[in-house]
Amino acid sequence: MLLLSASALVALAVAQGLPMADVLVYRAEGAAVLAGGGDLYGFTVTEWQLPATYPPFAALLFVPAALAPLPVVKAAFLLGNIALTALLVHLSCRLAGLRRTRAGLCTATAAALWLEPVFQTLLFGQVNLALACLILWGLTGTARGGSVALGVAAGVKLTPAVFIAYLFLTGRRREAAYATAGCAGTVVIGALQLPYASWDFWTRRLYETGRVGKVWIVDNQSLQGLVARVLHTPGPGLWWAVPCALVAIAGLYAAVHARTQARGIALTALTALLVSPISWSHHWVWCVPGLALLWASGRRRTTMLVTLAFTARTMWLLPHQGDLDLRLPWWQQVLAAPYPVLGLLVVGAALSTRTRPEQREMSTPAGAARAGAAVH
Repeated sequence: MLLLSASALVALAVAQGLPMADVLVYRAEGAAVLAGGGDLYGFTVTEWQLPATYPPFAALLFVPAALAPLPVVKAAFLLGNIALTALLVHLSCRLAGLRRTRAGLCTATAAALWLEPVFQTLLFGQVNLALACLILWGLTGTARGGSVALGVAAGVKLTPAVFIAYLFLTGRRREAAYATAGCAGTVVIGALQLPYASWDFWTRRLYETGRVGKVWIVDNQSLQGLVARVLHTPGPGLWWAVPCALVAIAGLYAAVHARTQARGIALTALTALLVSPISWSHHWVWCVPGLALLWASGRRRTTMLVTLAFTARTMWLLPHQGDLDLRLPWWQQVLAAPYPVLGLLVVGAALSTRTRPEQREMSTPAGAARAGAAVH
């Protein structure tokens, strides 16, 4: 089944011409590094005029993409992301305490490839799956290097830094320190190799949120995107900032006080996706561990409904060319923002669920397994 599913996906991607816009950006970043890094944040590529938006350390990792022929790079990203989907399914089952059989993992991976966030990640050639795997391994593994790996993930794409805050708030101060050191190390490496680009990014480009994209388009499945479309304005300002702060506090509170580590990790990821100014639909690959936790809890019907929400692609069925995203009628708003709506419901449910105090499961494979099995 996995071979058939992967073959169908590859055939579909090839039929669409393997656009992989993000691969083109990564390749251009690698080329900019080879050219000295002076123009790392000055170029744009593709018909959508996409710029580099990641820290300089990430650009260093993309150098091999600039050295290989483009067809080879695209094939490597496509096949690599299929393999990473299988790894994410494996790590998610471990987090949830589900029994991992070869047949079960293959079946789950075959299905996961068609979840909209995973499919979009493969189609764009994104790094979301790699980062999710790195974070999950870092949070649930036993090796000290796992915390450092979490920090490296934050150094590649800043959003994972919220997991460092989660470690600190849950009393795992040593792991938080290692993760912080790992992140700081990426900043230092970037500064040593690309001093001008590093100064440019950390003092200027980091705060130019408009470089990432338009916040109001349906591609953006964050709280800000939802608010912008509901208010029919490209800049929601305080109308977003205040709810964002409240959701950040509520989400982290729910994560820190979750009954199990597995549930806390899922709520932390959900909070990060909601409060990030832009969370493209392909950033929501965290639906994979979320679905694993739901399945482990025995809520089969809910799992099927959530799977449908992450497969239906309702946001793409709405008129969204040009600025039509800002003119959607009220009854289409939920269809335009299925992921943040679902995320808000989950955070609200977590806050309303009163749980008895009990010992938090620690980050060991056995503890993670027990934690995932206990989620309900």
